[in-house]
Amino acid sequence: MFIVYDISVSTVGTWATDWANDGVFGDGWHLFGIGSSAYEEQLGEFETAQAKIDAFLEGAEENGIDVDGITAVLEAEEGDEVDESAVDTFLAAAAEVTAVAEIENEDGEIEETFDVAAVDFEEALAMEEPDPADYGVWVPGIPVLIGNLLDAIGTADWLNSLILDGIVAGVGAVLGFVPQMLVLFIFLAFLESCGYMARIAFIMDRIFRKFGLSGKSFIPMLIGTGCGVPGIMASRTIENDRDRKMTIMTTTFIPCGAKLPIIALIAGALFDGAAWVAPSAYFVGIAAIIVSGIILKKTKMFEGDPAPFVMELPAYHLPTVGNVLRSMWERGWSFIKKAGTIILLSTIVLWFLQGFGVENGGFGMVEDLNNSVLAKIGSVIAPIFTPLGWGDWKAAVAAVTGLIAKENVVGTFGILYGFAEVAEDGAEVWGSLASSYTAIAAYSFLVFNLLCAPCFAAMGAIKREMNSAKWTWFAIGYECVFAYVVSLCIYQLGNLFTGGGFGIGTVVAILLVIAFIYLLFRPHKESTTLKVKGKAVNM
Repeated sequence: MFIVYDISVSTVGTWATDWANDGVFGDGWHLFGIGSSAYEEQLGEFETAQAKIDAFLEGAEENGIDVDGITAVLEAEEGDEVDESAVDTFLAAAAEVTAVAEIENEDGEIEETFDVAAVDFEEALAMEEPDPADYGVWVPGIPVLIGNLLDAIGTADWLNSLILDGIVAGVGAVLGFVPQMLVLFIFLAFLESCGYMARIAFIMDRIFRKFGLSGKSFIPMLIGTGCGVPGIMASRTIENDRDRKMTIMTTTFIPCGAKLPIIALIAGALFDGAAWVAPSAYFVGIAAIIVSGIILKKTKMFEGDPAPFVMELPAYHLPTVGNVLRSMWERGWSFIKKAGTIILLSTIVLWFLQGFGVENGGFGMVEDLNNSVLAKIGSVIAPIFTPLGWGDWKAAVAAVTGLIAKENVVGTFGILYGFAEVAEDGAEVWGSLASSYTAIAAYSFLVFNLLCAPCFAAMGAIKREMNSAKWTWFAIGYECVFAYVVSLCIYQLGNLFTGGGFGIGTVVAILLVIAFIYLLFRPHKESTTLKVKGKAVNM
């Protein structure tokens, strides 16, 4: 199972998903990869040149040299009128300036440093951004092709945004997972056909049965650490409807890859990169699954022991290629048809809420997200989260946009705090975040986003697997309520223990903890009434 997980989620699956997201639904890709390495090398040199330019400008400004003129030239777009003499004027004034440019790797560590003088700055200015079409056969991505088409026919800005930012981006976010899922499904189909899956379910059944789940629940939860969508899809291997529904409801408690940027953001901004934050997030997810399994099994909807584990253990055999490919395609196509529809509608709605609002005295598309309908909604719902320690509209909006994709939480904070782009871990907003929230409040925010309803792609998968709107809304509602209660207890009790005082919220948190303990340990009473054709018979 480790090999399956590593290949389908961390290696081959990641490569396939990156190709789909960055290539098919991104800028494009080189056919058969020919020319990619040469382009990447040239792009690296261009980025180094940009780092030299930024470092030299900063050094010049520190030496009291006016950089407004040269900055205007560098930021000018095609067709803008600029003062070309500003470059020569700046170079003359900064002839004696030297600076140091630092190149960081993906982990944010300094990889190289360069001494930058005026001559290096001038050489960097002359370097143009490489065109990928010059390095092999370049295939433009779907957004590029559609964007060019829309520009050619002269569509309105709002329609461009709807199609590109709403429909294409929304559908692309879903279909980008398909290659990864196909890799996963082909492995699962092989393991099911050869007889291995029956054995691992048998081994895990004794452990999982102790908190109300089936041994077959292990596989979806394992896969869910990479992405909740294939994890939910993998639950279809559970024949018992009650056990399958409970597995679907609890699988997304495990932090998936999309939640890692949120963990990195909170750990870096509030806990100085402490190593315990990430493991604690996984511990919270596992604890949530165990607690939910025990509590839900004592309700009428899920009461009773897990279905008896009756399964034929077939002899190991080599499956046929046709059966494996058919199983893989059926699962993948089912996801594309059903989940894609849910995502499409949801992203269009959120596109409208993010892109429109009242600005400059009228309703229309907004440039400032603070004026959007989504921001107004965030202001209305923000007080709901006050007991959790983060009752401001920025955090509320970040949590809402996280429903599209969990990694949106970091990007939303970047926009709201005035940064056009942020790194994956949101390092640019660490200072602003640290000054806005206490450590306890930030951890409460982290836990809420880890446990609440998953992204729209996962919601679509839940709808497909549940095959019931009623059960889908129940699953989403349970996850949100559970997340709210846990986050409230964390903030209120954490605030009490760190000297924050005793209040009504603290009383509520203590009562909730007592209720949790009662629900966990209360004896479950089986029904003593048997209903026969509408008549109640006491047993």
